[in-house]
Amino acid sequence: MRAARLRRSSDIAALRSEGRSLRRGTFSVRVRRTGLPQTRLAVTAPRTVGRAVARNRARRRVREAFRRTIAGAATTTGLDLTGLDLLVTARGEAATADFPALLADAAAVLREAGG
Repeated sequence: MRAARLRRSSDIAALRSEGRSLRRGTFSVRVRRTGLPQTRLAVTAPRTVGRAVARNRARRRVREAFRRTIAGAATTTGLDLTGLDLLVTARGEAATADFPALLADAAAVLREAGG
């Protein structure tokens, strides 16, 4: 399963107001169940992460960690992640953290959200 991009500002606003908050060391996540047949993902990075280069790097790394984890979740763990909207806000550590740590944080969040 591949995660679709969550792009509409109205969907993101609804997720911010109605979603459940989960926090990890490298990012925080808002999660909401929808009736849609796919998982949708949006990644943001505030200016507190750093300048534009650092924010873009953090967004790319976090997005890729979630994409890999979502793709492998259905086959390896049997989690049902369909119908989830995820808004991930990267923290400063996301730009410099080891990629396996990002993958572990993403897997922990998805286990908690999908369960």
